Amino acid sequence: MSPATAAATDPAARFIGPGAWRHGLGYGLLGLPLAFVALPLYVILPNHYAREFGAPLAALGAVLLGARLIDAVLDPWIGRWCDRLFARSTRAVLSAAAVAAVVLALGLWGLLFPPPAVRSAGMAALLGWAGAVMAVTYTAFSVVSVAHQAWGARLGGSEAQRSRVVAWREGLALVGVLLAAVLPGTLGLGATVSAFAVLLALGGWAWSRSLVPTAPAVVPLSGEVPAVSPLRQPAFLRLLAVFVLNGTASAVPATLVLFFVQDRLQAPPALEPAFLATYFLCAALSMPLWVRLVARLGLARTWLAGMGLSVAVFIWAATLGVGDTTAFLIVCALSGLALGTDLALPSALLAGLIGRLGQRGQREGAYFGWWSFAAKLNLALAAGLALPLLAWLGYTPGARTPEALHTLTLAYCVLPCVLKLLAGGALYRLVIRPEQRAAPLPAL
Repeated sequence: MSPATAAATDPAARFIGPGAWRHGLGYGLLGLPLAFVALPLYVILPNHYAREFGAPLAALGAVLLGARLIDAVLDPWIGRWCDRLFARSTRAVLSAAAVAAVVLALGLWGLLFPPPAVRSAGMAALLGWAGAVMAVTYTAFSVVSVAHQAWGARLGGSEAQRSRVVAWREGLALVGVLLAAVLPGTLGLGATVSAFAVLLALGGWAWSRSLVPTAPAVVPLSGEVPAVSPLRQPAFLRLLAVFVLNGTASAVPATLVLFFVQDRLQAPPALEPAFLATYFLCAALSMPLWVRLVARLGLARTWLAGMGLSVAVFIWAATLGVGDTTAFLIVCALSGLALGTDLALPSALLAGLIGRLGQRGQREGAYFGWWSFAAKLNLALAAGLALPLLAWLGYTPGARTPEALHTLTLAYCVLPCVLKLLAGGALYRLVIRPEQRAAPLPAL
């Protein structure tokens, strides 16, 4: 069977055409609560502990780094375990994910609402509680997300079809992020956690009734021989390097955005949900645009275009100051547009690579386990390095001296631009150029 014929018969082919929305919603709905919980875990939590409980930035950054590194180290093992579950049955995968989802919901509640006994025992006890509960919560999150991503990769399909599979998952994820950005400031953190639990149950139910992956025999299109570990695949290592650079560039401003808004812009607290909502809404609305562009430019070149847009936007953000709230809303809109490529395209590139290596239906969990490890490493580096660095250079939450604000601007705007440029260069050098040598694209 030719690759084109196989793509036409893969489950992913049903994500295009009449009734495609049903399949997209069935598979992608779980992305909504998973992203819903990701915002409190990775963006709100550091700010919440620093301002609500007075946690020192350096100590908080160390705790976040340790918890995320523990979680990240487990991800490759989780990926291999998911492959064994897939080998048994899809029902085994769904059952394991359901148990992890319960742990995830309970862990989020424990993180945001530490018991009174822990809070009264002192800062060391509070940070110890946060570190332990974070490690468990992150691990449960990884089990659900790695299994869900591997399921989508096993649906196969062409570049355009894979991009739609991922776009459904990530587009609905952005809806979840929007809800998570608005609910804490309007209904409170308690209502936010309750809403998350309900959405997680709905997403799991829809996933259990979605398209089931198939595992056809695929002959590798590349000259590389499948290896025991994904880390022995040069093509995967090249793509992973780009993903790490780009992910770190995105994680730094995600960690520091509330500090930038509150101290650099000195914006009213009522505007904070508007900034976050604009950012993620524009990312969600950009998905159809990027998916259409994939059909013309391909996945890698479209991702490169998104990186270029992000750099231009953050260069402009570095010029903003007190009261520039309207301009920052535009920054949020444009950077959200660029975010669409970071969310929809890298995973689709990885799914295609797994197929070209002849390992579709066999080792998606292993690959996405390392992929998740890299994503967690990005977030760990952002929190574990950026926050202590800011503290070392003299910035503390609420500080508004010229030196402190200059340091904050460099960390929030300039550092991500440098990392994005490195990621773009690596993408062209390590991914696009090898593709050109292997199979040059026709002129558009």
